[in-house]
Amino acid sequence: MQRLFNWLEPSAQAPTGPRHPRHPGWKEYTPTLRVGSPAQFHRVTLRPLEFSDAQPWSEQRKRNQAVLEAVEPTIQGSWEQAHSMQGWKQYFYPLNQAAYQGRAVPFAIVVDGHFAGQITLDELRGMPWQDCVVGYWVDALLWGRGIATAACALAVDHAFRRVGVHRVQATYLPDNPASGAVLQSVGFEQEGLLRGNMHINGRWQDHFCVGLNRDRYTSTAVERLKRAGRVF
Repeated sequence: MQRLFNWLEPSAQAPTGPRHPRHPGWKEYTPTLRVGSPAQFHRVTLRPLEFSDAQPWSEQRKRNQAVLEAVEPTIQGSWEQAHSMQGWKQYFYPLNQAAYQGRAVPFAIVVDGHFAGQITLDELRGMPWQDCVVGYWVDALLWGRGIATAACALAVDHAFRRVGVHRVQATYLPDNPASGAVLQSVGFEQEGLLRGNMHINGRWQDHFCVGLNRDRYTSTAVERLKRAGRVF
């Protein structure tokens, strides 16, 4: 499939390493960030989501069912079925195909060498939009440690510097201000309210929309966090 990302502007070229001509930014690993204190910290990196992630993906999402159902789109069937091996195959293969076609960049969030969640650059479009949507989840056992913030910073920088987008967009529920704080800390700006935007947890729910355009991307998201003492 010929992708419009072949039309990327010269300024979108990566600072190091070759970019894939059909689906730039995949499969690639991000740098590693440390969150916490110099005496006690976690190492956070992003790597391509792999089929072998099935077991930790299933275990963590089953354990986190209550918190994930409250923020994610309503699924067909039971949570147990959706997170079985068959459910994993039905989820992973279409996502992997989208990555091959240049429509998504799916990452595993890796903390201290272990799978700890997902973050995806999705709905990638070439010219005249040249944009994507970012979405993520992190194992609740690791909440409150800056993992999601570090992962979002790495993903945003990857979108601009490796994939070469002009704009990154995200949404969050009004009753989930923690997610809004994560997004704003890496440079996203509030843009509006999408009413009845998505069916979640049995009803249509509103979302706040945030975005970051290239002309507002004056320093990398990681640099923003480093200046704030959030990562090192």
